[in-house]
Amino acid sequence: MDAIDRHILSILQEDASLSIADIAAQVGLSQTPCWKRIQRLEASGVLQGRVALLSPEKLGLGLSVYVSIVAGEHSDAWLDRFTRSVAAMPEVVEFYRMAGDVDYMLRVVVSDMIAFDEFYKRLIAVAPLRNVVSRFAMERIKATTALPLETAPPIAFPRARRVAEEAVAG
Repeated sequence: MDAIDRHILSILQEDASLSIADIAAQVGLSQTPCWKRIQRLEASGVLQGRVALLSPEKLGLGLSVYVSIVAGEHSDAWLDRFTRSVAAMPEVVEFYRMAGDVDYMLRVVVSDMIAFDEFYKRLIAVAPLRNVVSRFAMERIKATTALPLETAPPIAFPRARRVAEEAVAG
């Protein structure tokens, strides 16, 4: 991945609705090479999708809750049941297995405290839990889906790496 690919990704992170012509103009390419780069970024899995960002507050989903969970046990059956059940809950917008003093971290988005209480009751019924701590966000100071591309290490696409290795081997 070169500087042009990173520039394309940066543009798409800001506005994925732009046309190929607009993106190509911003990165200094014609449309076909720009489109091929985007296709390669999608095929490699770097570009996973293009979505619309919604305002939770304007949709009546203004309460964000961070939920830390310590597992009740660590068996394969427990893990499978817990992860499948929690991942299927629509209020859970992020779900991580953690290292450290908690096993799982959730970001939950709901309309209000009553909705969170209903969610919480469903959560604790899924599987035995040792500890659950909920933290309520009072103000969103920064929220972005854009990754810090300027700090990402260089990566090579598999095909490009193989071509480069073949050129060196001669």
